[in-house]
Amino acid sequence: MKPIAEIVGKLLVAKQQTIACAESCTGGLLTSMLTDVAGSSAYVMGSVVSYTNSIKERLVGVNPATIAAHTEISAETAGEMAEGIRQLIGTDLGVGITGLAGPGGGTKVRPVGLVYIAVTGDKGTKVRENRFQGNRVEIKQQSAEMALQMIVEYVSGGSF
Repeated sequence: MKPIAEIVGKLLVAKQQTIACAESCTGGLLTSMLTDVAGSSAYVMGSVVSYTNSIKERLVGVNPATIAAHTEISAETAGEMAEGIRQLIGTDLGVGITGLAGPGGGTKVRPVGLVYIAVTGDKGTKVRENRFQGNRVEIKQQSAEMALQMIVEYVSGGSF
């Protein structure tokens, strides 16, 4: 079985689509996984590790009012990250990931492992709330893998 990043690459090449990522809690892991595939420069156009709110706002285009109303760990913020990076870099698809990898900082409302992932393109923006378990590295890995799965679903026309 091929790694999912290879499947994403083959799909994007077949559909002649490009992608850009805005990553927060994954710290660039998704982009790293995408670019581990030989030939990925045909479809990966760039990414921003938007780890702080100011970078989410200034570089990626998240509206400060969105963060004020919903926090940086929300479906709304993830959606704006995906839409903003797509527009900024000029790609067919945009991916936004924001969440809490821990180990600290969790609350009952926003526990460690809460991660929102958004994929946007010509079919609109799709966002998924995830509740991952494990340590910081495991949560980052699960988040990036889920993002890859969501890209496959989005490009293939599936729903999530």
